Amino acid sequence: MQHSYPISMRVFHWAMAALILSMLFAGLTMVQTLAPWHTPILAAHKVFGVLALIGVIARLLNRLRSKAPALPADLPATQVFAAKATQVLLYAAMLLMPISGYLMVSASGQAIDVFGWFYLPALGGESLTRFALLREMHAYVAYGFILLLLMHIGGALYHGWVRQDGVLGSMLLGGKNSERD
Repeated sequence: MQHSYPISMRVFHWAMAALILSMLFAGLTMVQTLAPWHTPILAAHKVFGVLALIGVIARLLNRLRSKAPALPADLPATQVFAAKATQVLLYAAMLLMPISGYLMVSASGQAIDVFGWFYLPALGGESLTRFALLREMHAYVAYGFILLLLMHIGGALYHGWVRQDGVLGSMLLGGKNSERD
C-alpha cells in the first residue's frame, strides 16, 4: 500500500502553496494602499498570476497521472467528504483566481507582459463596468480561497497532531510518518 504522495505531487503542492500564499498576501496588501511600491507589486502580481495558472494546469495534469495514497480506512464519511470537497474547491479556486484576474486586467484594456517572454493580450474592449464586476469577483474568490486554505491547513494539522494517522506526513517533503510508513 502506498503511504505517501509521489515526490512530483509533493513538490507541486509546496511550490504552489508558496506561490499562492505570496499572491494572496500581495493582493490583500495592494488593496490597502497606493504606496510607491504598489505599481511594481501589481505588475509582479499579474505575471505571477499567469505563472500560477500555468502551474495549476501542470499540477492537475500531474494529479491525473499520479496515484495518491488512500485516506485512513477509519476516517468518518463526513470527513472523507469534507476532504474531497475541499480539494475540488481548492483546485477550482486555483483556476478561478488567475482567470478572473486576467479577465479583470483585460477589462482595463491592458495586456500582460510575462517577463518579456510573451504577452497575454486584453480580451474584448475596455469596460469600466466589466472591470468593476470582475474586480469584485476576484476579491470574493480570494476570500473564499483563504477560507478553503484555512480549512485545508486545519485538516492537515488535525491529522498530524490529533489523529496522528500519517496523512500530514504523506505530503511533507522528505519526511516520513511512522504511523503509516
